[in-house]
Amino acid sequence: MNKISLIIKREYLTRVKKKSFIIMTILGPILMAGLMVVPIWMSMQKPSKQNIEVIDESYLFKDLIPGKELVQFDYPAVSFEKAQENFYDTEYDAILYIPHNILEGGKSLKLFYKKQLGVATEQYIGAAISKMMYDVILAKNKVNLNAIKDAEVNSQLKLITEKLETSGKSKKTNTGLFMAIGIGGGVLIYMFIFLYGVQVMRGVMEEKTSRIVEVILSSVKPFQLMMGKIVGVALVGLTQFLLWVILTFTLYSVATVTILKNIDMKQIQQKEQVIKVGADLKYMDMKKIDKPDIVTEVWNDFKSVDMVTIALCFLFYFLAGYLLYSALFAAVGAAVDNEADTQQFMLPITIPLVFAFVIAENVIKDPESSMAFWFSIIPLTSPIVMMVRLPFGVPPWELALSMGLLVVGFVFTTWLASRIYRTGILMYGKKVTWRELGKWLFYKG
Repeated sequence: MNKISLIIKREYLTRVKKKSFIIMTILGPILMAGLMVVPIWMSMQKPSKQNIEVIDESYLFKDLIPGKELVQFDYPAVSFEKAQENFYDTEYDAILYIPHNILEGGKSLKLFYKKQLGVATEQYIGAAISKMMYDVILAKNKVNLNAIKDAEVNSQLKLITEKLETSGKSKKTNTGLFMAIGIGGGVLIYMFIFLYGVQVMRGVMEEKTSRIVEVILSSVKPFQLMMGKIVGVALVGLTQFLLWVILTFTLYSVATVTILKNIDMKQIQQKEQVIKVGADLKYMDMKKIDKPDIVTEVWNDFKSVDMVTIALCFLFYFLAGYLLYSALFAAVGAAVDNEADTQQFMLPITIPLVFAFVIAENVIKDPESSMAFWFSIIPLTSPIVMMVRLPFGVPPWELALSMGLLVVGFVFTTWLASRIYRTGILMYGKKVTWRELGKWLFYKG
């Protein structure tokens, strides 16, 4: 055991002192914090205000197009030709031309600009005119506009999902949030398994090709060397992951009290608007609609998730999944002399991981299905599939069974890999086949 601990210490210290480890440990949290902070910060930035000159030949929309923060409309009493002629002598950013026959088939609006307008501005103008046209047509056909407004407002219902426990208590759920947490956890495990599993494989290959392994094996057994490498690299991965979490949280907290301090986490209310369309149409009341801030809403749903359990399960599946696959990666590294020869042996290892992501899509659609159950139990796919299922709720006995079988799977794959490792680590210059690997499993000694 002392020899294994020495190998673990050597593998750990060698890798954490590398410049690549230090750089990625620093850059990782900066990128992750940036992905969380930058979109919020960008949404806080107010776009430049656009002044639009409206030439309305239909006389339906004068002083009626609702402006907003990024768009302001003006209705000068000039002809379209005159507006075009003097366009560059004015402070207007664009001319919105509404033809006189817009209600009679002339459905094309024209927007002339000096500099390209933003997509949001163009979409807003088109949507605002279309909505008002809709009201005009209904009003001219003597349709009760207020009844339609009431129907539109009252029909916009929100579906709130709650899980009813056997005790009679209910718990609010958010399927979209659960999906994001599950897929996020699965992706992280997938990345870490490949990233650090390949490091084990390359480390074994380097020692084998440099012949230094012959010296090492004079002091330790092949199994001890393999276990030392696997556990050492696992501790490197765990260290880097924990540093990423701590640094990301720290950076995000700093950004929250500095860059994002002006975010209003209260409810946002849509202002009451009074719109008049045409000379013969009455004023229509738009009811006030209270909409909760989506950030606050998601945060409240996030707090209802048992993140402690998910975090602990993530650490278990991350370590156990890595240990299971890294033993196989070590066996591949011992069996070949160069990275080009690894492809034929890597495919059977990668297929279960890739297949787990294919299954994850169906798991999200039906977390309680038989497929979701079995693939969250099978050790080769459980690290990813179970992480996808966890936010939706998994019975304790299923979680215990999955963890138990994953530990058994790790022990079995380690035994299997050690049989290949002890023979392949000292074999040079021979192209290994699957048949040859099968023979190594039953060698005695």
